[in-house]
Amino acid sequence: MPALMRQLSGLAGCTTPIRLDGWRTEINESTGQVLHHLESADLPAGNLLIRCGNRRVTRCPSCAETYRRDTYHLITAGLTGGKGTPETVATHPRVFATFTAPSFGPVHNRPATGRCRCGTTHPTDDPALGSPLNPDTYDYEAAVLWNAHAGKIWARFSIHLRREVAKRAGLTQRDFKDFARISFGKVAEYQKRGAIHFHAVIRLDGHDGGHQPPPSWASAELLTDAIRAAARRTEIPGPLVNGREHRLAFGNQLDIRTIRSADFTGPVQITERAVAAYIAKYATKGAETATGALDRPVRFLAEIGHLDIPEHARRLIRTCWDLGADPGLEDLRLRAWAHMLGFRGHFSTKTRKYSTTLGALRHARAAWRRAQALEHLHGPDNPDTEEETTLVLAHWAFAGTGLTPGESWLTAALQPAPGTEGEPTHA
Repeated sequence: MPALMRQLSGLAGCTTPIRLDGWRTEINESTGQVLHHLESADLPAGNLLIRCGNRRVTRCPSCAETYRRDTYHLITAGLTGGKGTPETVATHPRVFATFTAPSFGPVHNRPATGRCRCGTTHPTDDPALGSPLNPDTYDYEAAVLWNAHAGKIWARFSIHLRREVAKRAGLTQRDFKDFARISFGKVAEYQKRGAIHFHAVIRLDGHDGGHQPPPSWASAELLTDAIRAAARRTEIPGPLVNGREHRLAFGNQLDIRTIRSADFTGPVQITERAVAAYIAKYATKGAETATGALDRPVRFLAEIGHLDIPEHARRLIRTCWDLGADPGLEDLRLRAWAHMLGFRGHFSTKTRKYSTTLGALRHARAAWRRAQALEHLHGPDNPDTEEETTLVLAHWAFAGTGLTPGESWLTAALQPAPGTEGEPTHA
């Protein structure tokens, strides 16, 4: 039992770990001595258990929390420096911008002043929020196609943004890259109505990214003006569906705020820490969080009618399924992404020079864990723990996912209750 508890504690609360069968052997390359040999059958759980790594909080809260924290550090590094990014990026012009989808029809909402169009003042947890006032006239087709093309719309916006900044600096597009670079990190979020919108940190750097100071003409005001102009210009031709041509563009609501340092002495609009926390919060959420839709793909048409989800989400999923039968929309793979209401892009993306990467953060964490494991096996001063002298041979095969009922009970018992982290979980 103690050995099983130690193995399960290494999952850090993952509820759906991957089970592997196989073996792993460490050999000293200089002497040929076997330093350590591991057989999965000898482990207390009968398998090697590794974390699932799912980013969705509805699927695995523990792994989603790790993803959220990694996203927080990625965004923070691009705002304040660290993890390979110089601290001088904190002096570069930076804004936090939110881009919304256009209207597809009036929905129940909570306006800042007055009441909803239905005449009701909705509470914050009202399930009617985001649903159409008149579902029969709501443009479900355009809503699904917007989600499906949201990534392309952002890509077109980023092209226009470079052009608009260059225009305001008196530079040609060709010369712009020799003076400045636009870096950003963004996350996609579902609104209550099921439409994607983007939150982005956008930064003006020198030509080599964050390691170069921006040109003297660069300012948050210039960047803000260029973003507004680029958003207005951004439009892509949509597909022709049922004889109707769609034009896809951002909605009229565009919020841009200058990011200030936490110790800024003037009027603070929004701080670095608040921006990073806000973006990271949405990195682990999908359509299921905002609209009550699904966190797994829909396999059969018959499933849609029996899903325990709001009717608005059901109609969006059904529209994805119906449009997925159109040969002209085959490349959108709408049926495969029906549970995502048509959206098939990455939830968090960044430019190459913005900051570190999620992969680098994962590799650093894995290297630290390997070092801890080697120290536990061989001691801190054993020269055989040097990576260049150790040959690792391994073979693993997939054996399933999840925990047995007993393992699930022990895992839950090992995890601290919220707010009690650091306190003993068992005697």
